[in-house]
Amino acid sequence: METEAKKLVIRNIGLILSGKMEQPIYDGDCLIAIDGKIEAWGYEKDLDTEQADTLIDAQGVTIAPGLIDSHIHPVIGDYTPRQQQLNWIDSTLHGGVTTMISAGEVHMPGRPKDIIGLKAQAIAAQRWYENFRPSGMKVHAGAPIIEHGMVEQDFKDLADAGVTLLGEVGLGTVKDGKTAKQMVEWARKYGIQSTIHTGGPSIPGSGLIDADMVLETGADVIGHVNGGHSALPDDQIICLCESCKMGLEIVHNGNERAALLTLNTARELNELDRIILGTDGPAGSGVQPLGIMRMVAMLSSLGNVPAEIAFCFANGNTSRQRELDTGLIEKGYCADFVLMDQAQHAPGKTILESVQLGNLPGIGMMIIDGVVCSERSRNTPPAWHLPQIIR
Repeated sequence: METEAKKLVIRNIGLILSGKMEQPIYDGDCLIAIDGKIEAWGYEKDLDTEQADTLIDAQGVTIAPGLIDSHIHPVIGDYTPRQQQLNWIDSTLHGGVTTMISAGEVHMPGRPKDIIGLKAQAIAAQRWYENFRPSGMKVHAGAPIIEHGMVEQDFKDLADAGVTLLGEVGLGTVKDGKTAKQMVEWARKYGIQSTIHTGGPSIPGSGLIDADMVLETGADVIGHVNGGHSALPDDQIICLCESCKMGLEIVHNGNERAALLTLNTARELNELDRIILGTDGPAGSGVQPLGIMRMVAMLSSLGNVPAEIAFCFANGNTSRQRELDTGLIEKGYCADFVLMDQAQHAPGKTILESVQLGNLPGIGMMIIDGVVCSERSRNTPPAWHLPQIIR
């Protein structure tokens, strides 16, 4: 039996951020989604807003695509034993994030390193986050760490089972470029995207991955190019920016100075569209529910980037790099949004000016697949205005 389309209407929007660097701000004051997908946006007078199942009065706040954390280390559900992190995914939702991407479930106690075991863990992790979404969060997980002894068939088996990611190359026993390159190519052949560890060792068992190995391996994303935790020397970071077209992932748990170097180099190359953001938590630095929003404010303020562009690092750029159906205000994309306003008493005349001065906005509502998942954030400072659910 067919069911009627569920219609979401968000009216009285003050500012629409698109997630697109080429057009970061859209004209309009209204947005419509049907069955969890974006249908239209613009001015309310020009749109069909009748018969909304959910009607939200934005009260003049800003709407943006939900933020994306490109680098996390989950384990199972909303629990990661590293630092005994419980309900950290729910807490991150209150930081404006609607989608998270695993760089490997490396903090699982007794993580299997034999081929059968590592494939089994990856498939299981992919399944449990497919079946369970903590507080509505979308978690792309099941990212195996490659080990010596893997053959092409193993990557086909993983892909056939639904695995779409590789964990950080270099966290396992494969630490030479030649072997890593072969496995990355096998993964790519079967539609599995790869990320490579960059910089000094992060946990026992990991090792230095320098620019030469990153370039030889040819992974899709340069994981924490600003180090996780230790960054590469400046000349190697600049070399990576100049010598390839891979995604440049900047993380909260890395070196802030190296982050700014990466940003400035990418800007000189006119390739800011390669910048994507992650937290690299939970880790020894803990977990940062506001990590992605803090990175937006930090890069905007210290990197002299307009806030509307810096937000693209946290949603649209990642969407395109990771080939996701969220992170952009685009017809047919998932209706995943953060509604936010300038924090009370924060400097700046507008939310964008305030963020570029280094301040966090106040989050008033989170929406995933057209469904309100949370209202006023328990983690951000209070905003001047809060959206209201009319029905």
